[in-house]
Amino acid sequence: MTIQTAYLAGGCFWCLEAVFDQLQGVISVESGYCGGHVPNPSYRQVCSETTGHAETVRVSFDAEKLSYADLLRVFFSVHDPTTLNRQGNDVGESYRSAIFYADETQKAGAETVIRELTAARLWPNPIITEVARFEAFYLAEDYHQEYFANNPRQPYCMVVVAPKVAKFRKQYIDRLKK
Repeated sequence: MTIQTAYLAGGCFWCLEAVFDQLQGVISVESGYCGGHVPNPSYRQVCSETTGHAETVRVSFDAEKLSYADLLRVFFSVHDPTTLNRQGNDVGESYRSAIFYADETQKAGAETVIRELTAARLWPNPIITEVARFEAFYLAEDYHQEYFANNPRQPYCMVVVAPKVAKFRKQYIDRLKK
């Protein structure tokens, strides 16, 4: 097993966590914050839009079962990478689309996938996903972890998270964990 870690931001971390939890090759997913200037921020601070952080998931995966490029392709398929600081009704810098790369190999991989998807013209607008060096990841509060799994009937989960998970499951049925 070759374990790698990716740090991805694409709107609410509950959505990304719920998707990646079901993807073959993913070992663990944790919700947290990256890309800001305040050490160890709280959810309230991040939501205040004063820390510079994005809601981010830390995805640990077995690179022998799931390539970094394939992980990114799933990432791009479950959020809109063409909107600045917004995913649906979630608006603000904390909801931006971002890939925080750990090394030059991940940076090159992210840039390659973005070029590939740009050439495919999947969206009417250009991809504006931030590709930034990973600096730090701060784990979100406990109640954010496995939020969708623990709160499937919560209104936001029913209206926003569940449709994204359903779209993912339909598109990647052959890549779901057994």
